[in-house]
Amino acid sequence: MISIRGREIGPHVRPYLIAEMSGNHNQSLDRALAIVDAAADAGADAIKLQTYTADTMTLNSRAPGFVIEDQASPWAGRQLYELYAEASTPWSFHKPIMERAAQRGIHCFSTPFDETAVDFLEGLDVPAYKIASFECTDLPLLRRVAATGKPLIVSTGMATLAEIDEAVATARRAGCEQIVLLKCTSTYPASAGNTNIRTIPVMREIFGTQVGLSDHTMGCGVAVASVALGSTVIEKHFTLRRADGGVDSAFSLEPEEFSALRAETERAWQALGHVRFGATAAEAGSLQFRRSLYAVCNIRAGEPLTPANVRAIRPGYGLAPKHLDRVMGSRAAVDMAAGTPLDWPLLDLRTR
Repeated sequence: MISIRGREIGPHVRPYLIAEMSGNHNQSLDRALAIVDAAADAGADAIKLQTYTADTMTLNSRAPGFVIEDQASPWAGRQLYELYAEASTPWSFHKPIMERAAQRGIHCFSTPFDETAVDFLEGLDVPAYKIASFECTDLPLLRRVAATGKPLIVSTGMATLAEIDEAVATARRAGCEQIVLLKCTSTYPASAGNTNIRTIPVMREIFGTQVGLSDHTMGCGVAVASVALGSTVIEKHFTLRRADGGVDSAFSLEPEEFSALRAETERAWQALGHVRFGATAAEAGSLQFRRSLYAVCNIRAGEPLTPANVRAIRPGYGLAPKHLDRVMGSRAAVDMAAGTPLDWPLLDLRTR
């Protein structure tokens, strides 16, 4: 059982939805607080931050490797240090953002990227932690976070099965008992065809954890589909308007889209139900609209039943159509008016 400050996570409740603010605050606290409000209004269970500085992430260098060369990246040509400086959430923003989230009744936690960030977040008493895909193999960081004993949500983008196993084992040895793994594709944005959500139930079976989706695709279709495969946590980047810009805005959901995510993932979860055959209580009234055997014209007692006077029609108050062969060739035991539903006492089967 996973629980974040009393909110249970698992297949018995609707998916837990995380709105990832990331750098979409654009270095404005007022905007960050507006994002919290919009996320709460849109039905998010949590708003998530990232806690780092440019200096804890990388070096201020333009040497090879410190500038993004991938032309398909939304950050192509950007220096890492410059990008992280722009995207980082000022540590002074964290407390007011968390206070606003508490006022709005949603959780607020963060992704730390080094031990100083963990120490800082512990001082704010965050209810849970997130480990980013790129830090999934940072076992010292995992040990430090797991040692807090708080729920741990781990993205697994790019990670091999062995690397996920090592991460889970490290967290458990360090004392973490509540782990959620997130299937993730570490491209920005990600394509639906490269998301491979069939991995979700396999991860759950192998590692014995709750499994969800950190989704970088556009829209909510992939996230909704993941619910059918057992996803219990869904994380999506979130902004007020993509047109406002920001390092992650291009693949972030707007409030109306997040509201749709909330509605459709809950509907998908409700639709899972249980393994069941036969009419449900809600369907009971529809049974009358099945076909059944009826006299379709007046039939006198002793008259043989034939395709001319008996047919399978709606409604369903007569004998089931499967009995048609047995009924054909028998005789009417009593007079029957057109529209009479057939029943065994009305038939003389001895004459067949």
